[in-house]
Amino acid sequence: MNKSDYLAAFLRKLESITELSAPERQALLDLPVSLKRFEANVDIVSEGEITLQCCLVLEGLVCRYKLVNSGERQIMSLHIPGDVPDLHSLHIEKMDHSLGTLTPALVGFIPHEAVRRMTRSSYKVSEAFWREALIDAAIFREWMVGIGRRSAPSRLAHFLCEFVTKMEAVGLSNGVICELPMTQTEIGDALGLSTVHTNKKLRELRAARLIELRGRRLKVLDWNGLCELGEFDPTYLHLRK
Repeated sequence: MNKSDYLAAFLRKLESITELSAPERQALLDLPVSLKRFEANVDIVSEGEITLQCCLVLEGLVCRYKLVNSGERQIMSLHIPGDVPDLHSLHIEKMDHSLGTLTPALVGFIPHEAVRRMTRSSYKVSEAFWREALIDAAIFREWMVGIGRRSAPSRLAHFLCEFVTKMEAVGLSNGVICELPMTQTEIGDALGLSTVHTNKKLRELRAARLIELRGRRLKVLDWNGLCELGEFDPTYLHLRK
């Protein structure tokens, strides 16, 4: 595939939250992007680094995370193809967390200066990036509520609903089936649960015939039931209808 094919994921993501004209789409496709492949479980950018470029996820699954002194990890967000997980680095250059891969991944690096030139020349693109950053913050708030106040089954159900909804928005799910390339330990790291507890709650969701999970393949058997358990309302994702 050529660069435009890879950047199509970026356009799909932005167009899931805002409307872009043909010239704006072309300007985004013309951004200078250098591609790099990463193995699973490696840092793309580490906490404390000074960054001069934004990372665009093109293939694979990426996460933001922090480690505590005990070595335990808290995953703070997941990022799928089309996401720019460090858009904030345009204005906050020193990373206060790490950005790492959960699976083998292809990442595009876009120089900050190129992004700044584009946002100065196109109010609509600047608005799209600002909207992306605000939605990212909305997702953080929802995760905070989940970890702080939802029960473990509700937290897990909400997590799965959000993941399927985001994957469907960029054409990587039909709303029922999608790839979920995460171990139970990684899911636990995202939800603040132990691996044992995560395994137990996944079994409960299977037993309730809400989901089917075989290897990396997630199938939602009862979408309404899963949403009800997770108290999931996709309004905070601000997706275009």
